[in-house]
Amino acid sequence: MAILVTGGAGYIGSVTAAELLSRGEEVVILDNLSRGYRNAVPRGAEFLCGDIGDREIVRQLLNHFRIDAVMHFSAFAYVGESVAEPMKYYLNNVVNTVILLDTIIAAGVRKFIFSSTCATYGEPEYLPIDESHPQKPTNPYGQSKHAIERVLSDLSQAQLIEFVSLRYFNACGATVEYGEFHQPETHLIPIVLEAAAGKRTAVPVFGTDYDTPDGTAIRDYIHVSDLAAAHIAALDYLAGGGNSQFINLGNGTGYSVLEVIRAASEVTGRPINVEYKPRRSGDPSRLVANASKAAELLGWQPKISSLEKMIGSAYRWHQKYPNGYLSR
Repeated sequence: MAILVTGGAGYIGSVTAAELLSRGEEVVILDNLSRGYRNAVPRGAEFLCGDIGDREIVRQLLNHFRIDAVMHFSAFAYVGESVAEPMKYYLNNVVNTVILLDTIIAAGVRKFIFSSTCATYGEPEYLPIDESHPQKPTNPYGQSKHAIERVLSDLSQAQLIEFVSLRYFNACGATVEYGEFHQPETHLIPIVLEAAAGKRTAVPVFGTDYDTPDGTAIRDYIHVSDLAAAHIAALDYLAGGGNSQFINLGNGTGYSVLEVIRAASEVTGRPINVEYKPRRSGDPSRLVANASKAAELLGWQPKISSLEKMIGSAYRWHQKYPNGYLSR
């Protein structure tokens, strides 16, 4: 199949694109490089620098490469930034994605894998969170993803598209060649590793008064290679005639911020200082997945579930590429 991977120069998109190539698929990447890196594009993939909201560019590549399916990773994904700059998130994550959907449907492309998020659930009413949990996003990032899920549902009911929306929890880790690198960095594990490497004096811990055992927020972490495998399993599911679905991806185990910091200190063998700060607006206290539906429908289960192994893979990648994709 010929697969269009939007955001394929980013963290999860690049890993997924590499996995698609390894199994012999034709991969076309569209990325405007506002958050991605040209050096993250896997060898063997066709690359076009452009916006998902540019109808002409998308139309041309759909026709030229005879695209069979789309995996959509192009989104802004910083919770704090979304609170400070909501319009930026609604324009890119909602408006541009709707334009993308309209363009691919007009070209006859019907299969769509959407990179969604547990942020659509908001503050959990029960744990672990399954797909029937009420969706009450607490920040514009989650709202933007939820909006597209509603669009996809309507398009599917109108028989215009077949989709799988993958609501994954906290992505982390690295493969040998592809890892997590953002400027600025806002995600916990790479920040912790920067502190271990002496690039930061301390790790900011936002909130110590959550209703959790140690007072810090709890998250369900999932390795990026497991996320990539789930996207490919979702593609196979649709290719086999599967119905449109919303599916959680997670390990089903939650770790607090302080637990992550302690684990990273053990993995790296280095002390890591912390700096306690007030809570960030829009951050839920606990997010832990029930991913049984992914196992049932996609035959998917995470292969890397140990926090130490996830952190260790990221640590090795950052040692190999100390300046991320600027090192390659």
